[in-house]
Amino acid sequence: MSALSSISSELRLLSPGRRRPVLRCDLCPKGCVLHEGQRGECRIRVYLDGAIRAVTYGLPSAIHLDPVEKKPFYHFHPARQAFSVATAGCNLHCANCQNWTLSQANPESLDNTPLSPDELVTAAQRMGAPMIAFTYSEPLVFYEYTLDGSRAARQAGIDPLLVSAGYANPGPVRELFKVISAATIDVKAFDDGFYRKVCKASLKPVLNTLVLAKEAGIWLEVSTLVIPTLNDSPAMFTPLAKWIVSNLGKDTPLHLLRYYPQYRLQNLPPTPASTLRNLADEAHAAGLHYVYIGNVEGDPASDTRCPHCGTVLVRRVGYVVLRDLLGRDGKCPNCGTVIAGVWS
Repeated sequence: MSALSSISSELRLLSPGRRRPVLRCDLCPKGCVLHEGQRGECRIRVYLDGAIRAVTYGLPSAIHLDPVEKKPFYHFHPARQAFSVATAGCNLHCANCQNWTLSQANPESLDNTPLSPDELVTAAQRMGAPMIAFTYSEPLVFYEYTLDGSRAARQAGIDPLLVSAGYANPGPVRELFKVISAATIDVKAFDDGFYRKVCKASLKPVLNTLVLAKEAGIWLEVSTLVIPTLNDSPAMFTPLAKWIVSNLGKDTPLHLLRYYPQYRLQNLPPTPASTLRNLADEAHAAGLHYVYIGNVEGDPASDTRCPHCGTVLVRRVGYVVLRDLLGRDGKCPNCGTVIAGVWS
């Protein structure tokens, strides 16, 4: 039986008759209450055989080898490759989703490749990738696969990376952060109304996840997709930059990503580069040392500069690193300032 057939068969509704009591999924704040055979909002967590589990365990629908800069990570081993995987599913339903064909799909509608956590490690080693990234859709909803894959990676000397919207309960997050090496958390907007209207979620759990990442001591970067008319005003954005300075530290990298029309917001235009530059200036003024502009080819704001003397330390074009002046000590060669990050 193929992986696709296996998922389809597991998701068939049970025949009428006596059913077990309902169960509540405790992975994320939505707390879906499920009858046997029913799936949660994320589409992949299903009440089967007396428990709630992700039917996509070991069955990724996306497998790629990416530069770590694409995640984005700019302060974690630049220019290295990350073996990147994702299954279907997400517990957010963002109208602007850039990966909606994966995150908003039912798992039985996609092609799935059997790949156990141990096989995941073997595949990464075969590709010469020193990192495994759980990414693209929402790794927190295929939590058990992300956790087991991260543990297997750690044991093999491979860095496990998390790219997530951060919408989960503290218990599972704490357990995962024991083995994750680095995380990029996407903050959709520093506004609960935006989360409820555009993403069908809420802001506070995401902020909690960011604080837990900081407390766990993993390397942390933050990203925000800047959408014209929805979250692109300084009045909405500046409080986010100030919150990051106060709660995560001024050395936390912030990525401002250009929006391109996707999914249910194709009526909106791409984000003007000038808007991104203005918001980057706001973030610097709020105290952040490292603010990047993404999805704008050739923009100098993708370079890493010394916050003290302004020397360009890592020169990037797109996801390609053209120059890296940082050694293992992560110091600026011009003035000796220590640059926050994990360097090769």
